[in-house]
Amino acid sequence: MPPAADFVPTARCRTGRRVPILLAAFVPLFFSFTAAGLAAERPTYPPRDFATYRPEAAAVKIVNEEAPTIDGDLTDPIWARATLIDEFYQLDPETGEPGSERTELRIVYDDENLYFAIHLYDEEPGNIIASIKTRDGNQGNNDFFRIYLDPMMTRRNGYGFEVNPLGARTDVVIQNNTDVLEEWDTIWAAEARITDEGWVAEVMVPFRGLSYDPAQTDWGFDFQRVIRRKNERVRWTSVAAATRFEDISRSGTLTGVRPATAGIGLEVQLYERASYRYRWTGEDEGSLLGRFGGNLYYKITPSLTGTLTANPDFSDAPLDERQVNTTRFQLFQPETRDFFLQDVATFEFGGFGFFESENGRPFFSRNIGLANGRSVAIIGGGKISGDIGGIGVGALTAVTSGTGLDNRKQVLSVGRLTAPIFDESKLGLILTNGDPSGNSDNTVAGADFQYRNSDIGGGNILQTDIFYQRSYSNVRDDDHAFGLGVDFPNEPWGGFFRFKQIGTDFHPALGFVNRRSIRQYNGEVLLRDRERGFRWVDAGATFDIYTDLDDTLQSRFNEFRVGINHDFTQYYIKVFDYFENVTGGFDLPGDVPVPAGKYGWTNAGTYFQTPAGSLYRIEWETECCRFYNGDYFKSELRLEFRPTTSLIFIPTYTATWIDLPTGAVDIHVLAANFIVNFTPDMSIRTQVQYDNISEGFGLSVRYRWEYEPGQEIFASFGQSAIVSRTGFTSEVAQFSLRLGQTYRF
Repeated sequence: MPPAADFVPTARCRTGRRVPILLAAFVPLFFSFTAAGLAAERPTYPPRDFATYRPEAAAVKIVNEEAPTIDGDLTDPIWARATLIDEFYQLDPETGEPGSERTELRIVYDDENLYFAIHLYDEEPGNIIASIKTRDGNQGNNDFFRIYLDPMMTRRNGYGFEVNPLGARTDVVIQNNTDVLEEWDTIWAAEARITDEGWVAEVMVPFRGLSYDPAQTDWGFDFQRVIRRKNERVRWTSVAAATRFEDISRSGTLTGVRPATAGIGLEVQLYERASYRYRWTGEDEGSLLGRFGGNLYYKITPSLTGTLTANPDFSDAPLDERQVNTTRFQLFQPETRDFFLQDVATFEFGGFGFFESENGRPFFSRNIGLANGRSVAIIGGGKISGDIGGIGVGALTAVTSGTGLDNRKQVLSVGRLTAPIFDESKLGLILTNGDPSGNSDNTVAGADFQYRNSDIGGGNILQTDIFYQRSYSNVRDDDHAFGLGVDFPNEPWGGFFRFKQIGTDFHPALGFVNRRSIRQYNGEVLLRDRERGFRWVDAGATFDIYTDLDDTLQSRFNEFRVGINHDFTQYYIKVFDYFENVTGGFDLPGDVPVPAGKYGWTNAGTYFQTPAGSLYRIEWETECCRFYNGDYFKSELRLEFRPTTSLIFIPTYTATWIDLPTGAVDIHVLAANFIVNFTPDMSIRTQVQYDNISEGFGLSVRYRWEYEPGQEIFASFGQSAIVSRTGFTSEVAQFSLRLGQTYRF
């Protein structure tokens, strides 16, 4: 899928218009205005220069006893006194025009919480798209809104809170306008419902879940709304078609926020887990295990949190995405465990998602709990994350039970500091120590600098990243890695260039390296035209080049593509050109050898995607017809069915046919996700996976019910097996039941 073609839906809000005094005195009447009267005519606003437009709104303080009930009913009397924001502009399809439907946002706060009331008028409430009830689900197919909060007024780091018409909630952390941590979770509340006038929602965000400076009373703030059937995004500020979800550099300001210190800043999460595991292979063996554990969070300051964990539980982690490797190099498998994902953005290094390539990462949390290819238990650990005097701080230490081969405990640590510089830029340091395998003493030290300017040539964005890191080991020579990246993510012209060098002995034992002794050059040029009768027309070229350290070409990949987005159905045609210098032969899956030699070939491909928000969605990508010195065809098909608001079925099928002079192999990878959402806080998720190369079958069923904020019941069942021509051979089955409670003091 071409990354530049992604449409990242968002939500927003507007400021400026005031409620008539007479209406403010009669709250029920105020909230019963008809949609026809408010939304039939598009509002008019003063002319705005969106390159410099930074609106402000004052937060209204209330006493705790006046707090509204979070039930989706906007008739609470306190909302008549609230700050009103109602001036919203389109990002697309009509950039800079007022939103086609009226949106009203009101804000109050008390000592402990921020409260938001949102009235999203719609002339056709029967056509509002709402199909997701999942907590932290992908709401891109739905109508929804997002609230952006930047308590430190950094214009770069903040939080996002998203709600759809069914009350489904998603929360994220945003770092330096580039990284989005979707796995971050905090305790907050929201209720929403569809009405005759559109839909309404109420949101409560506790101050305890945020990092903030009590002396900083002005917060960065923005709001964005998506009307899915119109594929319309409206936002309070940051009004530009190229504005991405994670960009809060041009956010507005919420003034007068003065939270009181609530409690002692202590949060305790406890769990009790019982599990039964049965192994069919070898001797039949069943085992029953009971386990207690938990996390302790302490607000050292309102902006700095310390965490202790004991016996962390990962039974709720989803199955890893099944991959079959047709390259010479190790594949990257992303982190899926919530404990490490909660702060993963704190330890991100180098920028640009590490230059769109994971090779050379100094820290990869998946190594904690994995040693010598085997899983090992994590006994406990501690973390510190947050901000000290404007300096971003992240530190993690974990103790594992062994090396995968013996019971020698390992202490593994990482530390990260970042400091803001200029208006939008930052400097950073990272240090890791430890080797999960126990085979060496290993340390990595690194530094990075990110320059960002979101006002180049009238509102364009320019970002540059530079990094350097060096590894120290008692079994390898010390060596380094370094790189440079420049990104220009704008329209109609955009693109990037990146360079990275990985030394021969660069060895981050807590990181990830799959290709050493290389120099990598990759980049892209993209032209996006919105004036041809389509939503947009794309033309782009991408390159990715590897050489050895003597500048001898090792690999080259070029892609040329053209595409259109018509009513949010995307069509792409692509041409690929490859070169591989195989210095030592290797085997493809199925034991098909690729001899040493130089290979070059050219392929063609297609990409097709139907719009989000309908009963079904199709995403299909193909590539044909050469691979090394043989024949090749690959097809990736992903379907998404949403027959009701409670049911989601997502089957995927990837088929690859390779026929070389040395042999042939067919690769088939099948997966399916089936999700049942009884409510936004109760769901069952089922995953099934299979590939014909390993003949491995995996099944995961996970039930979660958060019956109160911070209180949950979780149950899971997992099954692994071998499915071959001789039949179904069970390997391991496991059932777990976990009770979790959260206490705040």
